[in-house]
Formats: sequence, structure tokens, C-alpha cells
Amino acid sequence: MFRLARFLSAYKKQVVLGPIFKLTEAVLELIVPVVTASILDNGVRRGDLDYVWRMGGVLLLLGAVGLCCALVCQKCAAIASQGVGTALRNEMFHKIHSFSHAEVDRFGTPSLITRMTNDVNQLQYAVAMLIRLVVRAPFLAVGAVVAVFLIDWQVGLIFLFSTPLIGLVLYWVMSRSVPFFRVMQKKLDRISLVSREGLSGVRVIRAFSKQEEEQARFDEAAEDQTATAIQVGKLSALLNPLTYLIVNSAIIAIVWFGGFRVETGALTQGEVVACVNYMTQTLLALIVVANLVVTFTKAAASAGRVNEVLETVPSVQEAEGAAKKTIPPVPGAPRIEFRGVSFSYDGSEKYALKDLNAVIRSGETVGIIGGTGSGKSTLVGLIPRFYDATRGEVLVDGVPVQDYSFEQLRGKIGMVPQEAVLFSGTIESNLRWRKPDATREELEKALETAQAKDVVAKKANGLQSGVNQGGKNFSGGQRQRLTIARALVGGPEILILDDSASALDFATDAALRRALRTEMRDRTVLMVSQRASTIRHADQIIVLDDGEVAGIGTHEELLENCEVYREICLSQLSREEVRK
Repeated sequence: MFRLARFLSAYKKQVVLGPIFKLTEAVLELIVPVVTASILDNGVRRGDLDYVWRMGGVLLLLGAVGLCCALVCQKCAAIASQGVGTALRNEMFHKIHSFSHAEVDRFGTPSLITRMTNDVNQLQYAVAMLIRLVVRAPFLAVGAVVAVFLIDWQVGLIFLFSTPLIGLVLYWVMSRSVPFFRVMQKKLDRISLVSREGLSGVRVIRAFSKQEEEQARFDEAAEDQTATAIQVGKLSALLNPLTYLIVNSAIIAIVWFGGFRVETGALTQGEVVACVNYMTQTLLALIVVANLVVTFTKAAASAGRVNEVLETVPSVQEAEGAAKKTIPPVPGAPRIEFRGVSFSYDGSEKYALKDLNAVIRSGETVGIIGGTGSGKSTLVGLIPRFYDATRGEVLVDGVPVQDYSFEQLRGKIGMVPQEAVLFSGTIESNLRWRKPDATREELEKALETAQAKDVVAKKANGLQSGVNQGGKNFSGGQRQRLTIARALVGGPEILILDDSASALDFATDAALRRALRTEMRDRTVLMVSQRASTIRHADQIIVLDDGEVAGIGTHEELLENCEVYREICLSQLSREEVRK
């Protein structure tokens, strides 16, 4: 948790003033039993009504001042805790967006969401408790004991015996329940994962009538956490009975022993009542301390999870100073070049790509084909540096991709991923992602090339038509065409279509390819596809088989020389269509 203390540096005033005002409130609270004793001894006992009213006014004044102090402290705690929470979320969001795909894969989206929400909430609450109660609760507990000793040291011995007993009970319960709180934080990740899958995949679940199975899966995750919470609850349930047993026994002892002291004149009745009040204050203060232990234990577990994100070094980083310079292309260099490129996920010995050598020139259309898991998406993911090659080099315009800034490298590339993702807003706001100042003509041209003009035309508000989160108010084919149009806005030098026409019918697919050949004739297009018909007319085709290059060439060359490509074609097309 101390590593996150830097987020409090902007709220030094609140962190100092808050506890000071809370301490003032605690001092006033310790004075209340003394004033009460004075009312009983000097007012009620003597029948002095004026004195009772005057001291009653003092009690009201103490309460009013204490309330004001508490409100100031509460405001300081709210400002600091909410400010720290906001800063933490902002930094985590920024950090997560600096991650390469490898780090996102390692943490998992549900876990990252839980860390940004639940874990940060725990830390916010801990900051608020730090300012409000960390000083007040121990001061009240110690102050009450000291106050009783000042009244009568013999009655104080009862406090000296009972207070450690209460502390021992609190320690016994907390030491057994605290480990469960760490476990509960991890089990929240599982609930988040199941919830996210269930909500995002609701259409698939209904299509397969798997509602009951998914409900059972969620119930299992929820019940697992419930079982842990029940174990904590059973332990915590012992807290009140045991502590109140000790406190009530101590109160009985104070009243009984105090009665003898009153008879001898060593104590007054009001002082006995004050001692009882101090015992109650001690109990409440120690229970607050116990709750603080739970709060800070949860916060410590959350801080560890947040720090894990903040301290993770992205595996893909910009070269030092790359952001400040623009690298010119090497004259005569190919647009993209792979030199002995191999790649493995998580540094394992199993390679998703192995010894890839390929040259792609400006203006070429290159098809990439292969079976499922053959490394097609991995190959195109190396160009914009979603991952870095394990071995070898990837060059764009003759320059290693590591030398570019992310902005310059990815500014050259229009990427259309496998999963067509649109963001909430309007069609126009989605199309402007690559180029915010794109003209209306550029948007319409991109829509026309992507065969998405009719998608917009059918909407009553045209480009201003709303887009739901994820583009759920569009069909799969419509989403794919809109994401292609988004990538085309701004005229990228390299267009990567990662199996992004899979939801298109053959006629639309063919029209898209024709339009791309016309509009992208001076640019490089990489088309990843499972369909041989989609890439057969490419200038060259890269055939992958289990991460290795099975062949590179034109459609005709590969039919003659590459058995893998021939099998793919014959599995999809007749012999006559293959030879056309």
C-alpha cells in the first residue's frame, strides 16, 4: 500500500487537517462523561436546576463543535479519497492502454475491469478511513483508560484488565478471518469473468438454449464466494457476543466496586457513571479498530493487485526518443519485409510463426491463407507491433518497426481486426477514428469503397445514426463493412484485412475486392482469409501451415508447387473453378 502513497501527495492539506479535526472531536467526546458526572454530582444531587441547564448547554456546545469538526473531517476524507480513486483509475486506464496484446492476454479483461472498479473502490474506502478513524479510534481507547485512572486508579485496574481481553478477542477473530478477505478478492475475478461472458454472449446462449447451464455456472462462482463470505461471517459473528460479554462484565464490576468506593466517599455517583461511559467508549473504539484492520487488509490485497498492473512493464515499448522524430522511408526499400521472423507466445518453445521470410512491395495485394491456428493473425499483428518478434526482424519501408514511434508506425496502417468492433456514438464518430478532421467526401468515399454506403443510406439519420456499444444494432456484415470503411478513412499506406470479410456474401466480397484494387492501387493490401476465392487474384499469396511458410507465390504457381494450398482450394472450389 505504501507504494501507492504517492497518490496522496496532491491532498496533503486534507490528510493533515482531517485527522486534526477528528482528534478535536475525540477530545470533546472524552470531556462529555466528565460534564455528565458534574451534572449528576453538582446539579441533580443538590437540586440545582440552573446548574443542570448551564451544563446541559455545555453538552450541547460540545456536541455542536464536535459535529462541525466531524463534518470538516468528512469533507477532507471525501475530497482525498475520491481524488485518489480518480487518479488511480486514470493511471490504470492509461497503463492498460500501453500494454501490448501479450499483457492484456495475461491479465484477462475481466480481471482488469475488477481491478479498476472493485479494487480501486477498496483503496478509496481505506483512504477515507485513514483520515477519519485511524487517529480517532486508538486515541479514544487510550484516552478513556487514562481518564478513568485520573478519576480513580483502583477502578482503572478494571479497565487495565478488561481492555486487553477485548483486544485479545478482536485479534483472535481478525487473525482467522483476514486471510479469507484476500481469497474473496480473487473470487470476484471469477464472478466478473462469468458475468461478462454471460452478458456479452447472451445471443449465443439463447441460440443454443444454454440459459440454465450458464445460470448454473454463475451460481457456482457466486456460491463459491458466498461460502467464503459465510466462513468470515461465522467468525465475525463471535465478535459482538464475546466483546459485549467482557464489557458488560466490566461494567458490572465497575458498578459493584464503584458502589463500595461511593460509600467510603472515594468516588461520587457521577464519577461511577463516567467510568461506565468510558468503558462503553473503549469498546466502541476497539471495535472500530477491528473494522479498520479488516478495511486495511482488504485494501492491502487490492493494492497488491493494482500495483501488479501499474508496475507491469509492457513487452512492446517505443524506442527512446522515437516519439520526437519522424523516420523517412529508405529509398527503394520494400513496403514490408520479414527477415527470419519467429514468434512464440509467453516465451514458450512452441512457435506460432517460425522462420518467416517474405518481401511485400508497395502497391501489391497480398493474400495470407492457412488452416485455423496456422499463424495468420499473428503474422499481421507483428506489423503494427501488437507483438514483437521473438527472433528476426520486421521492417516497414526499410526501417525496423521498433525504430518507429507507435503514432508514426500505426499512422501508416489501416487495421481491420477479425472481430468487427464499433464504439457507442454515431456512424460518423466511428469513421473519424483514424482522421478526426476527415471531410464529408472522404467519409463517403470510404463507405463506397467498403460497400457500406447502403448501410448508411438505410438509416434515417444517415451518418448521425446512433451506434450501440459494440455495434450491436448492426448485423455482422454491416459491422464488418463499417470497420473496413473506418480503416480506409485517411488513406493508409498499408491496409490489413484480418479475415474481416468473413460475414460478407460472395457478391459483396467480390465488389469489395474490386473496389480495393481500384482505390488502393498505389498502396499495399494484406488480406487474411479462409476463402481461397477471396485471395486467388492477389499479386502474391503466403500459405501458412502450423506456423511455417508452406509456399509463397501467385495462385497458379502455388497450385503447381504447394500441396497445402492445392488442398485448401480443392476443398472449397471445383477443379474447373480452381483453374479459372
